[in-house]
Amino acid sequence: MQKKTIVIKLFGRFFLHLLFWSVVLLFFTYFFGAGSNNYDDTLLFSLCLMPVTIATTYVSIYKLIPDYLFTKRYLSFIIYSIYTVIISGYLIMVTIFFSLIYLAGFEYREMNPITRNIILVTTAVFLVVIIVSAFKLVKLNLVSTAKTSSLEKKILETQLKLKEQELRYLKMQIHPHFLFNTLNTLYGFALKKADETPEMILKLSNLLDYLLYQVDKPFVLLAEEINHIYDYIELEKMRFNNTLQVEFRIINIINSIKIAPMLLIPFVENSFKHGSIQNGVLKINIDLSCDEKQLYFLIENTHSERNKNNSGIGLENIKKRLELLYNNKYELKIEESVDNFKVTLKIDF
Repeated sequence: MQKKTIVIKLFGRFFLHLLFWSVVLLFFTYFFGAGSNNYDDTLLFSLCLMPVTIATTYVSIYKLIPDYLFTKRYLSFIIYSIYTVIISGYLIMVTIFFSLIYLAGFEYREMNPITRNIILVTTAVFLVVIIVSAFKLVKLNLVSTAKTSSLEKKILETQLKLKEQELRYLKMQIHPHFLFNTLNTLYGFALKKADETPEMILKLSNLLDYLLYQVDKPFVLLAEEINHIYDYIELEKMRFNNTLQVEFRIINIINSIKIAPMLLIPFVENSFKHGSIQNGVLKINIDLSCDEKQLYFLIENTHSERNKNNSGIGLENIKKRLELLYNNKYELKIEESVDNFKVTLKIDF
C-alpha cells in the first residue's frame, strides 16, 4: 500500500512537471513566433531551447537554492550561479547557431526576428528560471516555517513535561518531610496516651486526604489551603502546649480564588520547625489577604542565632515551585534578623 502511494505521488509529480514544461514550450513558440507565419520552425527552435531551460531551472531549484542559498552559503551560491549562467548562455548561443544553420540555411535574414535577438532569447529562458526558482524559494520557506513551528511545539511540550516532572519531584520531597514531622508528634502523644490523640488523628487524616488526593491538582481553592493550614496549626498547638502563640489573620478572602496546592503550608511548617522559643514562647504571626489581582501572605516567627541560614527543605522547594508555577508573577522576600525570621510572598493572578 505504501509503495503504491509513493508510485502515485511520483506519477502525479511527473505529470505536473510535464504539464508545466508543455505550457513553457507553448509560450516559447508563440513568443519567438511573433512577426512570423512559420510556426513549425519556431516550434523546432523552442524544442531545441527547452533542454537548456529545463536543465538550468532544475540546477537552480534542486541544487543552488536548497544546497547553497537556503543554507546561507552565499559565496558558493554566487560562484556556482555564475558558472550556471555562463554554461546556460553558451548553450543558448549554440541553439541560436543551430537555428541559423538548420532552420535558416545560413541565411541570417531567414531567421525569425526574435530568435536573432540574443538578449530576448536569453531573457525568455532566464525569466522561466527565475519564476520557478521564486516558487521553489517560497515553498522551502513555507516548509521551513512549518518544521520550525513543529519543532517549537515539541520543545514546548518537552519543557512542559519536564516542568510537570520537576513539580511532582518537589511535591514528593514535601510529602515525606511533612508527614515525618506530624507522625513524630502523633507518636509522642500516643506514648503519653493523651486524650487529644483521637482529635489529632482526625486532623492528620484531613491533611493526608489533602496531601494524597488534592495536591496532584494544578490548582485548588484558596479556602481549602487555609482550612488545612488551620488543621496544621491545631496539630502543632497540641505538640507545643502552652509554649506556642500563633496569630493567623485573614482579610478579604475571595472564595473563587485558586492557588497551587501545598503552596503556603510549607512556609507554616518551616516556621514551626526552625522557629525558636523566646522567653518560653514560640511566636508565629501569619497575615493572609487577597483580591482579584493579588495575594499577599506574610509569616514571621521568633528566631535564634543557632538556627540562622537553616531554612529547611520545604522553603527551598517552594522557591522552585514558585519559579515554575508563577514565573515573573510573584515576589518572595525573606528577612532574617537575630531574633526574627520573616517571609513575605506576593502573587499576581
